[in-house]
Amino acid sequence: MLDSSSDAHHDVLASYGWDTGWDADFAPYAAEGLLAGRVVRVDRGQCDVVTADGVVRADTAFVTPHDPLRVICTGDWAVLEPPGGDPRYVRTYLPRRTAFVRSTSSKRSEGQILAANVDTAIIAVSLAVELDLGRVERFLALAWESGAAPVVVLTKCDLVPDATGLGYLVSDVEAVAPGAQVLPVSSHTGEGLEVLAAVVAGGTSVLLGVSGAGKSTLANALVGDDSMHVEAVREVDGKGRHTTTTRNLLPLPGGGVLMDTPGLRGVGMFDATTGVNQVFAEIEALAADCRFHDCAHQAEPGCAVLAAVDAGTLSERRLDSFRKLVRENRYIVAKTDARARAELRREWRLRGAEGRAAMEAKRGRQGR
Repeated sequence: MLDSSSDAHHDVLASYGWDTGWDADFAPYAAEGLLAGRVVRVDRGQCDVVTADGVVRADTAFVTPHDPLRVICTGDWAVLEPPGGDPRYVRTYLPRRTAFVRSTSSKRSEGQILAANVDTAIIAVSLAVELDLGRVERFLALAWESGAAPVVVLTKCDLVPDATGLGYLVSDVEAVAPGAQVLPVSSHTGEGLEVLAAVVAGGTSVLLGVSGAGKSTLANALVGDDSMHVEAVREVDGKGRHTTTTRNLLPLPGGGVLMDTPGLRGVGMFDATTGVNQVFAEIEALAADCRFHDCAHQAEPGCAVLAAVDAGTLSERRLDSFRKLVRENRYIVAKTDARARAELRREWRLRGAEGRAAMEAKRGRQGR
């Protein structure tokens, strides 16, 4: 039978997502006298870890490898040294169940991990500005690839003048978000907050979106206080300042935790093939009926995808967005994977040869 201190230990960690699976993963470290805790914030070589005894400041020197995807991040379950050391170190972290990764803006094609062990990805999209469906698709690909379940939250819905217009906007987003729930929400009026709170209760959720999407305001509404500082958006373009500069893990009153993230100026793909295919599931289904198994859906005969565009059952914008994300993802994969890189170069050489042949044929016709 567990004593009261052991019960308290499990209660604290359980409120941050600890379960029997993590218990089993941690068992070998527990035998060594090490302690478990969840990383709630990472900042310049140190991190804040919530444990049964409160929040501990720990050094991350042992978990700062050369691979940027293996550095510790918010949401990780850390394995801590027992009290007494100065500094106190995180020795390692438990294997991640899910991980949000995007490509960096550098030319080294490195991935950047944004969050770990997330169950639900809340993609915040402001209705105070013109809807960018391509950006929604990009965030959805990132979310599906991570292993979390995405929910698209249309914030500031109180700014839409009528219910009919709001209905059209929701329908437009639902059309590009197969398999994802779409919720119009207003932190000002409270519309949709009760539904969203029920969706995220009990698990780990992360807020994603660009600056000005209302993430921090939404976080405050879900958490029930002003945990996150909020700045007003600019009236001229509806954009906000980067009021969130770190990733923080906040307990929710209905159970579970919420992670707010800084606004993302860019959301680059990083080996997100599965995520892209999930977002464009209808195109993948159509592609199964193409005459050629490697059809690029450009001008090939017997292309079922192009036939759908001609028939009006698939929008040209949707296909263009699919092509763009596939092309971007293949480029990133090719820069990090030698086999994929060789295949892409072979394709480029083939297309170059076809282009030169076409030009020579054109010149021949003109010379007659």
